[in-house]
Amino acid sequence: MATLEQSAEGSENTVATGDGVRRRDFLNVAAVSFAGVGAVAAIAPMVVQFGPPADVLALATAEVDISKILPGQAIKTVWRKQPVFIRNLTPAEIAAANAVPVSELRDPESLAQRTKPGKQNWLITLGVCTHLGCVPLGVGEGENKGPFGGYFCPCHGSAYDTAARIRSGPAPKNLMVPEYKFASETVVQIG
Repeated sequence: MATLEQSAEGSENTVATGDGVRRRDFLNVAAVSFAGVGAVAAIAPMVVQFGPPADVLALATAEVDISKILPGQAIKTVWRKQPVFIRNLTPAEIAAANAVPVSELRDPESLAQRTKPGKQNWLITLGVCTHLGCVPLGVGEGENKGPFGGYFCPCHGSAYDTAARIRSGPAPKNLMVPEYKFASETVVQIG
């Protein structure tokens, strides 16, 4: 039941419910809640537009079937509009990469740092030269693999070894290894 109460100042009459909540308190809470919901409804579309577009999200990952790549072969695929080299290294290429002292490299990384544990024969790198962004040669039959058996950028002469590490030329860094994981024994998910 509602009762009539006199306020402390004696000038205002309010109706209070049995639990002591005044009608004015309820109206204030309701008005603030309504304003908060309205603000979220107005701001949410603006926040959503800052996210990546659907075509970019579709390119966020790429799955590649590697079952047909024999040892010594490599393929070139595309991820995020950039070339990606996937190479199945032979035991001789792995031995050649491991024989190079890491301390002699411009960008010191071992083959084990550039591959996944237990999958040292699978080298996956971005096919973009770290000098000026050219696409090096070395994927496919008959192409020049350079003096170190890896990749060669004919534009400025950067040469990479079998682990895609820079060995000579102006490139400052090794070919970049993107994030990837083995979804199964025959499928690699890049990104």
